[in-house]
Amino acid sequence: MDQITNVMEYQEIARQKLPKMVYDYYASGAEDQWTLKDNRNAFSRILFRPRILIDVSKIDMSTTVLGFKISMPIMIAPTAMQKMAHPEGEYATARAASAADTIMTLSSWATSSVEEVASTGPGVRFFQLYVHKDRNVVAQLVRRAERAGFKAIALTVDTPRLGRREADIKNRFTMPPYLTLKNFEGLDLGKMDKTDDSGLASYVAEQIDRSLSWKDVKWLQTITSLPILLKGVLTAEDARLAVQNGAAGIIVSNHGARQLDYVPSTIIALEEVVKAVQGRVPVFLDGGVRRGTDVFKAMALGASGVFIGRPVVFSLAADGEAGVRKVLQMLRDEFELTMALNGCRSLKEISRNHIVADWDPPRVVPKL
Repeated sequence: MDQITNVMEYQEIARQKLPKMVYDYYASGAEDQWTLKDNRNAFSRILFRPRILIDVSKIDMSTTVLGFKISMPIMIAPTAMQKMAHPEGEYATARAASAADTIMTLSSWATSSVEEVASTGPGVRFFQLYVHKDRNVVAQLVRRAERAGFKAIALTVDTPRLGRREADIKNRFTMPPYLTLKNFEGLDLGKMDKTDDSGLASYVAEQIDRSLSWKDVKWLQTITSLPILLKGVLTAEDARLAVQNGAAGIIVSNHGARQLDYVPSTIIALEEVVKAVQGRVPVFLDGGVRRGTDVFKAMALGASGVFIGRPVVFSLAADGEAGVRKVLQMLRDEFELTMALNGCRSLKEISRNHIVADWDPPRVVPKL
């Protein structure tokens, strides 16, 4: 694995190593996969305006997220069933995040439980939550996450139904029989039945609550004191409602382009959301981040940080914990270099003036 020079290279290694059903589950998006492609391509619609002759001998990438100090604004997004990628699954990811001094978000549908992930050692961890029809299941999960030392809840708000992922339908995706959704093991909800289409789609249809609404965001605040991030916001209208309904932060996300196709890429949706919240809560981004330059562009558009998903499962498949560590290190190194070459010594120096987007009005050059 020594010859790997960027994050993207892990995807091809994962494709070669993983069973087709598993690789397709991780890699694919919804329907035509237009948004999947655009999550990446849209970053190229933003160019840099680097400032020169600034002393960049010292660069500080550290930041604070919900009061927790981390080494860089690059965190790990929740991705389901990581033991399909590697036997150590979420354990390896948790250790890699902790070693990089950053935040890991554990999926509700993890193949390791909140308690197991906590047992890997210290680290700031968030718990991603799907709201089940049975609210007792939800309350129990949240309590367990709290007891296991998780620091925030990332509530997924874009999945009243599962998006149409045609690769999973073709492959009749189901979780391998030797694995379980560990957080649900004792509740008889840990297994996924084989079906004629996607086993996950059937599981979601049976278990996940389609009636989820803003009142449930309020309800969640009555059962936990943990801060609640809303994951899956793409519009100014919903960003404002999120703030009004007590969200501690927003994750601009289109679910890795796996839910509704033809929504904007997250880097395009980001600025609208940032402007709507007016600094009242932090705004994060996930989707399509593969380079340090992508991280800088998100920060310049007002993000407080980014989350990475697929790079984690692909590097995990390729090289276990060492792969995830390397992905985090490569992104860190690239981001640091991007900061230096743009003339930024700390995150607060990154500004909208450091970029030009193809949707910007023509720039008026100030007279000297």
